[in-house]
Amino acid sequence: MAEGLRERKKRQTRQHLSDVATGLFLERGFDAVTIAEVARAADVSVNTVYNYFPAKEDLFLDRSRGIVDRLSRYVRGRDKGESAADAVLRELRIQVEGVSPAVGLMEGYERFMRVIEGADGLKARLWHVQQEALRHLEATLLEESGAEPGDSAPVLVAGQLSWVHGTLMGYIGREMAAGRRAAEVSRDALVLLDDIEDLLGEKVLNYARRAAE
Repeated sequence: MAEGLRERKKRQTRQHLSDVATGLFLERGFDAVTIAEVARAADVSVNTVYNYFPAKEDLFLDRSRGIVDRLSRYVRGRDKGESAADAVLRELRIQVEGVSPAVGLMEGYERFMRVIEGADGLKARLWHVQQEALRHLEATLLEESGAEPGDSAPVLVAGQLSWVHGTLMGYIGREMAAGRRAAEVSRDALVLLDDIEDLLGEKVLNYARRAAE
């Protein structure tokens, strides 16, 4: 269904607020910027900011919903004959090889990481996002594998796949923060993914394999 005028204006306003706030956070640090300053810079009221973003952390981490759903989307979209791990590793390799901003491979990412490192509130919010993503993946694996409620396998496999994602993102974040070029980090991250796959056990690698036919 086509996006209506009202929905488009709301989306544009939300993006504008996030862009303005992010610019201020990158310039001055997260804790040094107030919601009132964001509102003034965006030429809106404080209430308008809170209507779109209930907490200041949401202004900087406005794409966290995509992080929460990412691994579950990969698992649900796996090809015939692919396991959950196959799908996750394949999609992550595509993102890394394509030097995608979705995995932090973009110029200026080190500035983004510095803002997070300098704000305990953002680090705490990221931890909660990661935990939400883990629970979401556990539920997806339970459904996709046909496991019985109470089966520990979906929980254990979700933990392993979350470790894969977290290890990759942590590596990219550190290397980009060190000032390396995205293309160089991409090449090394592909090697890292191969090493990670070698460490995964057969039960994890074969879990929730979709029927070939």
